[in-house]
Amino acid sequence: MPEKIIEENQKRQLAKLEKREEERNNLSLSIEKEIKGDPNSGMQRLEDFLQTCPVKSVKFIAEMVGLEACFRSWMEYCLKSEAETKDVSIIIQMMKRIHVIRDKYSELLQNSHRQKLAYLKYNRFDNLAHSFCPQVKESGIEKDISKYSVCMGAARFQLTHMGRYLFRGERSDPDPRVHHFIPDTWQRELLDVVDNNESAVIVAPTSSGKTYASSYCMEKILRESDEGVAVYVSPTKALVNQVVGTVCNLFNKTLPKGLVVCGVFTIDYRHDTLNCQILVTVPQCLEMLLLSPHAQKWVKRIRYVIFDEVHCLGGEVGAEVWEHLLVMIRCPFLALSATISNPEDLTEWSVLIKRYWRDVESTMENSGASQNALKGSKKQESKWREKPSYVRLVRYKEQYNDLEKHVCSIKDNDFVIEHYHPCGALTVNHIKKYGIPLDLGFSPQERILLYDAMAHIWPEWSRMQLEPEEFSCFKNKVIIMRTDAKKYEEELKKEMTRWIQLNPDKVDQLLKDLKPQTFDSAESEKPRTFPCFVEKLKQMDRPPAIFFSFNVHSENAASKLFENLILKQNGLKYPNSERQRKNLEKKLQKARKSQKKNFTVFLNSDSNARIQRIILRVAEISEIKKNLKKHTKVSPDCTYTDRTGVDDQTLRKILHRIRGTRLYRKLCNLLRRGIGYHHGPMEYKEKQVVEMLFRMAHVKVVTATSSLAVGINMPCKSVVFTEDSVYLDALNFQQMSGRAGRRGEDPIGNVFFYDIPLPKTERLLKSNVPKLKGQFPLSISLILRLMLLVGKADDKEDAKAKALSVLQHSLMSFKQPRIKCVLKFYFIYSLQLLVNMLKLVLWGYLDEDCIPRGYSGLVCHLHYCEPANFVLVSFLGKRVFHKLCKPMSIDGPKKFSEDVMETLVVVLAHRFGRHCGKHKKKFSPSVVVLDKLPKDFADVVEEHNNSIHRNFGSFLLTVPRLADMRKEYQLPLSEINFSGKECEDSELVPHLMPGSESRTAVSPFACLSNITDQDLFDINVVNDAMLRTLSVNVTDIPFLQLNKCDKNGRKCPLNGYALSFYKHGSLLALTLDNWLNMGDAFNLIGDFTLVIQAIRVSLSELYDNEDNNVVLAFKQLSEAFCTKFWKKRRY
Repeated sequence: MPEKIIEENQKRQLAKLEKREEERNNLSLSIEKEIKGDPNSGMQRLEDFLQTCPVKSVKFIAEMVGLEACFRSWMEYCLKSEAETKDVSIIIQMMKRIHVIRDKYSELLQNSHRQKLAYLKYNRFDNLAHSFCPQVKESGIEKDISKYSVCMGAARFQLTHMGRYLFRGERSDPDPRVHHFIPDTWQRELLDVVDNNESAVIVAPTSSGKTYASSYCMEKILRESDEGVAVYVSPTKALVNQVVGTVCNLFNKTLPKGLVVCGVFTIDYRHDTLNCQILVTVPQCLEMLLLSPHAQKWVKRIRYVIFDEVHCLGGEVGAEVWEHLLVMIRCPFLALSATISNPEDLTEWSVLIKRYWRDVESTMENSGASQNALKGSKKQESKWREKPSYVRLVRYKEQYNDLEKHVCSIKDNDFVIEHYHPCGALTVNHIKKYGIPLDLGFSPQERILLYDAMAHIWPEWSRMQLEPEEFSCFKNKVIIMRTDAKKYEEELKKEMTRWIQLNPDKVDQLLKDLKPQTFDSAESEKPRTFPCFVEKLKQMDRPPAIFFSFNVHSENAASKLFENLILKQNGLKYPNSERQRKNLEKKLQKARKSQKKNFTVFLNSDSNARIQRIILRVAEISEIKKNLKKHTKVSPDCTYTDRTGVDDQTLRKILHRIRGTRLYRKLCNLLRRGIGYHHGPMEYKEKQVVEMLFRMAHVKVVTATSSLAVGINMPCKSVVFTEDSVYLDALNFQQMSGRAGRRGEDPIGNVFFYDIPLPKTERLLKSNVPKLKGQFPLSISLILRLMLLVGKADDKEDAKAKALSVLQHSLMSFKQPRIKCVLKFYFIYSLQLLVNMLKLVLWGYLDEDCIPRGYSGLVCHLHYCEPANFVLVSFLGKRVFHKLCKPMSIDGPKKFSEDVMETLVVVLAHRFGRHCGKHKKKFSPSVVVLDKLPKDFADVVEEHNNSIHRNFGSFLLTVPRLADMRKEYQLPLSEINFSGKECEDSELVPHLMPGSESRTAVSPFACLSNITDQDLFDINVVNDAMLRTLSVNVTDIPFLQLNKCDKNGRKCPLNGYALSFYKHGSLLALTLDNWLNMGDAFNLIGDFTLVIQAIRVSLSELYDNEDNNVVLAFKQLSEAFCTKFWKKRRY
């Protein structure tokens, strides 16, 4: 019996082997036949098969079949073709197969296979053929081999034609911590960082895989306990929503009642903030939690903080908040970015902070002052306290996809798209002064182009070591790796730098030859021809593409593309097609009415004739629909969609999400044609749908502002810069161009400069990303918040440590003791101001012992509105609100007249809703220009400003001795120094610091305008007059201008949008009369409503008397705005 079972098993195994062999033969024949008929289609089928086949031996056979089929096709092509230049696409596929076989299946190679790999002999790749099969016979093929040659060496061929397919030298050994992919060495280092509870600054290009460390970190926190919290900090709300979706898809855990896995906290939305294990938030909101006395128990639960896009630390707006977070957290952190030019400085600064916290921990534990507060959390915190002072720098420079740049111009009504070699942006002077930029990388083909240009410019150049076939990293190599090609680039750069010393004229000629040729056109020409340019990119197979501009009206460009497609579609139809479509729609409507009538009659009778009529009517409706579909069918030439990406049912479900939004119909029409737009003022649901359909490959063209530059997961094949802007700098360029090149889909990314001047393009390509230097970290509101934290926190020692960390360890003062002293003086003068405010404000902010009192809570609640928050308190202290808010009747519920409410809106709009812009001059029912601030309120503002003038004027007169006077006598850009002996004869020198007037605190160059120290008390000249090395700006002084002025000093009338909306509640009217974009109107009114709500809540907590007129007035105003904005939302 067992023998029979064994025999049956052997028969079954033999049958399986025979069937598999038969399938292999059939596959070989079908693939070879298809490649011979259509190489592109055949190779695509082979790639699809290799993606789905799980058996390594079968994949190896398929690769060998593809290799042989390519070789046979190449031989037939060479025998038929009589052209001088050959299409090498078949050889590219052949070499690609050889690369894969050598890299992944070398252990399966037998002699018969090696002889086939020696086909390379026919292409004149003799050294490669010999490395595969040293016994290959040369006799008998030499006489006919020349016709199959590609006329270049193997190394040159791989760099020129196969750069996108070069292997990266990825590791093949799995990591037990990762299951679904094999991490690279640098990614394993990130996993080690998390396992060891260390901090790390991680700098790696976009799409390189750095964010996996954050997922691993979250998983670790969830796995260890139910108490620990991981905080993910995103720079924008849009990115918060994306991360929340990712977290909810990745993690699922059963938690005790009341706890959840993921929570959200943004300015206008919060959900499960303090009862989650993974909190996704924005910097401002995490700062609120860290500085809130009531949230300190939750803060102690934080185990890891992940900072995404940490280069925002160097921005002009909100940078100080990122800094506050980094200095206040005790736990380890991961700081992620793709664009930091000085990560070593950031790492060193972070180490200094971690050492500070290590010393604090040691002091607190030894003193026993906080033993009770720390006792319960010691065990949980012990792991992340093991190495608190160690911050690791993980830097990975290799971009996954090479980027190639192109400039576009118009010649003879046609687009000329020229490849832009990165060296074309350089000049001899730039290289001499700054060297070759670190961010200036070349694709493999661009490296060969540079070498050929150098050989052409200088024929006598001794170039043997850089000859591609003789280069040490390429010689006798079957497969050139990306690391080898990178070394070749570095050697070319070194040689070009050496040329600067030997013969600068040759370098100048070389760089000029590498510049692209462009053609000038009228300024209005490119915006007009933009739809035609997009069609050109479509023909070149460059979509999906993102078209960046810094204009919020990017949706207009999308509308132009849609209109162009409609015109194109109408041009393809017959003249009577539109008329026939309308007639069919009328017939369909008539047939449906008749069917409905017949069906109603049928319910009241059982006539067979009626039944037959209903059946005929159904058939008629079906036929009309079929004919109508033919007339409404969109030609593939009239859409950018990919029909394979999303089916009609799924598309309808996705579009249903934005039903009821402001621009539903317009956006749906665009999305159905594969067009989208993306900018900040859009509603969240609209942006989400655009992002989703773009990732699903349904939408192929998106016009966008910088809202897509930071973090949003929308990789594409091409990025296009459509217009110039002052905001298009090196940082934004790196962030935006990083979107190009989808990992695993696009072997190369494309960057197009469409309407950007060539000099600006050159600056973008050769400029390094700015260094992180930090911004002025302090403000009056922040200092008051720190005092409030120290005064009301349960753990006083911990609160003091947080406050001191902010005050002592700013990035701006890192390695700059002078700036640290300036910040100390600013702190002292701020405390003095807050204490002295007791005379101006009834209850004040701090008493003489610096203990918070009175209105300090209200000011801190509105800290993001400084200096308007201090002015609001001045209004309350001077009781001008109390004089205004008089109810209409004393008896019964208190109600306030419309005049009171409108005056209240005017006052608040002057403080919290200041917006300048264009105004239509025609008659309008809306309030186009905001009314002047009432006199009693204006007087309070004036008194507040005078107090600020006196205090901070004294501060600016005190700190000049901390300035670097050597730099003060240098011009900012050219750095020409006017304090040396060589400038004694200059006519300018006697005018620097002249006369007997006091000029110790103003810039020497400001003296040319006859400015003295007393002018520092004039807020309008502070920025121009103060010493620039003090790093103090007028925005750091809580002064509130009564009138807004433009850059030329002219008064700008304030937009009356807030009062207009209060009167009619229509956003559409704001777009028509107040000249606001619909999205801007929505956001401005939303922000204004949130401010009113915040004031209402703060006043309710401040005043014990619920019947207070001011509290009731703000309550009535808040309810009115909420009703109009959130419920009616009329457009």
